[in-house]
Amino acid sequence: MPKQVIVQGSIEAVEFIETPIPTPGDRQVVIKVIVSAANPKDWKYPYWKDWPLNSGDDMAGIVHSVGSNVYEFKPGDRVAAYHEPLAENGTFAEYAVASDWTTFHIPPSVSFEEAATIPAGALTAAVALYADMRLPMPFNPVKLTQVKKNPIVIYGVSSGVGAFAAKFARLSGFNPIIGVAGRAGDFAKTLADYVVDYREGEDVLVANIEEILAKEHLGNKVPYVFDAISENGSLEATLRFIDPNGGVISTVLPPRLFAKDKEGFAYPPGVKAINSAVPSVHSSLKDFAYVWSRYLGRLLEDGRLKGHPYEIIPGGLNGVLTGLQKLRDGKASAVKYVFKIEESGNVTIGLTGRPTTRTEPHPLRNFPYPA
Repeated sequence: MPKQVIVQGSIEAVEFIETPIPTPGDRQVVIKVIVSAANPKDWKYPYWKDWPLNSGDDMAGIVHSVGSNVYEFKPGDRVAAYHEPLAENGTFAEYAVASDWTTFHIPPSVSFEEAATIPAGALTAAVALYADMRLPMPFNPVKLTQVKKNPIVIYGVSSGVGAFAAKFARLSGFNPIIGVAGRAGDFAKTLADYVVDYREGEDVLVANIEEILAKEHLGNKVPYVFDAISENGSLEATLRFIDPNGGVISTVLPPRLFAKDKEGFAYPPGVKAINSAVPSVHSSLKDFAYVWSRYLGRLLEDGRLKGHPYEIIPGGLNGVLTGLQKLRDGKASAVKYVFKIEESGNVTIGLTGRPTTRTEPHPLRNFPYPA
């Protein structure tokens, strides 16, 4: 019987269970998972909420079966997909389920490993830039004859979400793209026109961005900011260079929970601030997700888009705990951890690791979802 991984709230143990191959709903695709990929929320949600679940959402594999209203996919197709967060049949498994509107075909030139790095990160970036910030789409880009310069700052440009945001911003005609990064500065330079290092401190970071704007004859404030980190000081830094009169900023985490001064943090009245939540593609943004999922396949096919750099964690399903712990411990830098399911080998049913019991609830146990 197929196996899946239930991540324990401690992030010190997982449980391997056996479940039947899922039966698809009317608009669902059941996928034999070839490669699953990990995202930060995959450890954060079980940990914050002390909620054991199969928290994986990114996958690439082979279509096993489709629902009665699915007409674009058939058994045997190579696909990548974004699983609905917190729903059953997540991607840390031999078989998983996705909605057809968050599934796309993988071109022959793209590996399963590369494809697995794309769905959640790319859709998050697309929701932020285009559904929320309402920036020009890549298929209707900024014309330089209309706007000489159209700058954007992407904080966390080397992260999975930030990197896709930079790639999309480039396709949309934004210039210059200013990226904020740390250890992965070399990778960041492949994505942005300018890269500033947040490790030099907030004052230096802001001064460097203002220097870039002056060099480009763009004043000292930025009209568009995408904060792909939204914690550990990024919210406070971006507040200092967003244009207070008409600036637009998107965050991936809500400032009311992640700002240093949670009660006092506020954007100026002239700033449009949005907390972008990719789970909305399974509710209010279904059509958006449908269009963008198909567009991702097209961009991959003609080479305008590449996946994120990845590292294969050995052991398939047996490596999921290791990958999540590496994410928790901040080991990932400009890399996505992926798991090749065929490497799982012998999986022992039951708990493995160091099961622990939490004595106090986590402060973010009531984190809203979507945020």
